[in-house]
Amino acid sequence: MKKKVIAVNRLEQEVLEILQQEVDITFFTGITSIENQAFITALKEAEGIVGLALQVNDALLDLAPNLKIVSNVSVGYNNLDVDALTKRNIMATNTPGVLDETVADTIFGLLIATARRLPELDHYVKSRQWKGDLTMDYYGTDVHHKKIGIIGMGRIGEAIANRAHHGFHMEVLYHNRSRNLDAEHTFNATYKELDALLKESDYVVLMTPLTPETEGMIGAREFSLMKESAIFINGSRGKTIVETELITALENKEIAAAGLDVFEKEPIDDDNPLLKMSNVVTLPHIGSSTYATELAMSQLACDNLLAGLRGEKPPNLINETVWEDK
Repeated sequence: MKKKVIAVNRLEQEVLEILQQEVDITFFTGITSIENQAFITALKEAEGIVGLALQVNDALLDLAPNLKIVSNVSVGYNNLDVDALTKRNIMATNTPGVLDETVADTIFGLLIATARRLPELDHYVKSRQWKGDLTMDYYGTDVHHKKIGIIGMGRIGEAIANRAHHGFHMEVLYHNRSRNLDAEHTFNATYKELDALLKESDYVVLMTPLTPETEGMIGAREFSLMKESAIFINGSRGKTIVETELITALENKEIAAAGLDVFEKEPIDDDNPLLKMSNVVTLPHIGSSTYATELAMSQLACDNLLAGLRGEKPPNLINETVWEDK
């Protein structure tokens, strides 16, 4: 008999069809918590969950007595209560590596778009306002040879540093939980304490995972340390900053502009002041959103899931102690 699996919110069709040959799979969309009765019923027999954005906590796990593995279709896993999973001897996995270059493309594109005011000027042309030579009011800011400060020098941070150093001849500063000597050697990156990085950087790029330690790590104090000409880019998670304090910093011209791929609430509320700011570029959390990358993420999540269901160690196990205890 095939093992029962729940797929939630995201799984590319090609991978879903592969899984259907191996397991008895039920696909739910629009599920972020325990609300749907059919979903609750499916949980009772599920041995695996694969997908995105589902809050997996004690309340959900109480309804899933047969669960063996949760496979996130994402590198981030702040939606998973890893401690709760580990206590129940349930494996948790994610999909690192396959999305690094695609996300770095997005974040660096967002940086350029914000610096050179590309969305604003696209609207300027399309709204038929372009009638002559541009005045200084519409000038942007150089990217090349400027100073970029990357907060979070993991794989994606390194990919951003690669573009900054080799492509745009930028001076790379970084802040991380620990020194990244490879980045220092390859990109001539300089480690800085957070306050120093904020004070010195022309572009501040936040790429940390969302954890209890990083939630709200950039707020009023941190924005006040940045240059008035600084541009802030958030490609991590919306809750790593205090969004209302970013809005205040922009309104008070404490920083020049912001480029955001993530928000405290997603989708963003219609009345969010950020939507009215011409110096803010807003994207709908598209960091990894190319078909090739999303397919690769789904495939890796599938590989993790099937390995766990077979009693093998998944390629990207988060809570290693579960495997050590077997």
